[in-house]
Amino acid sequence: MPTFEEIWARIEAENVRFIRLQFTDIVGHVKNVTIPVEKLEDAITHGVWFDGSSIEGFARVAESDMYLKPDLSTFAILPWERREQATARIICDVYTPHGDPFPGDPREVLRRALAEAAELGFGYQTGPEPEFFLFKRDASGRPILEPHDGAGYFDESTDLGLDVRRQMVNALQALGIEVEATHHEVAPGQHEIDFRYDDALRTADNVVTLRIAVKTISQRNGLYASFMPKPISGINGSGMHTHQSLVRLETGENAFVDPHGEYGLSAIARWFIAGQLAHARALSAVVAPTVNSYKRLVPGYEAPVYVSWARFNRSALIRVPSISTGRWQSTRVELRSPDPSANPYLAFAAMLAAGLDGIRRQLEPPPPAEEDLFHLDARRLSRPLELLPNSLAEALDALESDEVIASALGPHLLSRFIEAKRREWDDYRAHVSTWEIERYFEIF
Repeated sequence: MPTFEEIWARIEAENVRFIRLQFTDIVGHVKNVTIPVEKLEDAITHGVWFDGSSIEGFARVAESDMYLKPDLSTFAILPWERREQATARIICDVYTPHGDPFPGDPREVLRRALAEAAELGFGYQTGPEPEFFLFKRDASGRPILEPHDGAGYFDESTDLGLDVRRQMVNALQALGIEVEATHHEVAPGQHEIDFRYDDALRTADNVVTLRIAVKTISQRNGLYASFMPKPISGINGSGMHTHQSLVRLETGENAFVDPHGEYGLSAIARWFIAGQLAHARALSAVVAPTVNSYKRLVPGYEAPVYVSWARFNRSALIRVPSISTGRWQSTRVELRSPDPSANPYLAFAAMLAAGLDGIRRQLEPPPPAEEDLFHLDARRLSRPLELLPNSLAEALDALESDEVIASALGPHLLSRFIEAKRREWDDYRAHVSTWEIERYFEIF
């Protein structure tokens, strides 16, 4: 954690004039308040008060007073605001008037989950791979549902987003995020930026920062970036596949490694996988939290449908990626159901809770499913496999009946999350879509 004096030295050197204090609501939308740089020391000492009743899922009017406490480790100067009066960003934690961490703060939910892992001697590391689309804008500047290019996976000559992605990478690196790779994805106009595997709290912060950077750079290039899971029918949707491992806090070693185990996995890794499989249906409500998420989780579009795991099979829910010879510390497991509409703090907290439950109970996973599950229906499977929820409503039902994932979110946030998402489902269920008009209007 840098000291205030170290932060202030950077502020003076970079001529920073404003500080943007950021946090997220329960669904992952970024909120912020901007203060003059002269007010930063007071904000650190006393916090910055705000009305929690105006934030989705935070509090009722009668209990609305809350304050933000800046986390100085997240200080970063916004590279697109480096002109005469530069602006910096600090991510904040939310506190109650009594000085306690607010239980409905998504960042606090993840901190609690990490503390439970630490009690068992583990740290939790994640490496999310957020995908997004770049769309064109019309003459008035409004985004239109037309991809920026027609390129495909790893294409170069037809990849019109190459220069824009380079600008995004430069911005992310200026914000302190170590980018490892960037490329065009399978669908037209679809892209991916991967950053360094790290502690789950840091990578959750980085996901939020990446969303802001990608949208800002896109706008400055006359484009619109969307992290919507399935914006266009008939092509692949956007996921946020997340690589995971546990590290032993005493030694720093990867707890998932056993060179003599199946796929190089330790018993800890197998139990962790089994825990996530056991809670996969409830996890869906948190890692795939929108109505639109379930338009992505359908057969044929490289997204998981069955509760399964495998080594080489990218159609499985959990995959064990191959590693280079001798690099056992890179052993990890990849959960493929999350999408970029998820609140990363809640997603990682729920994923960790599921895995830890498997470890506590020493659950063994079922045999791996190495068959291609993308194009198989349930009648052609070699053995019965449980299905992931096929709608947000079904996922919410599973969440409400799962004590482990519900406990990880906490009673306050769980009730507000369920309320917000039931409202979203009811709005969708009552909406008459263009598809319905085209299919039914003239035949009935």
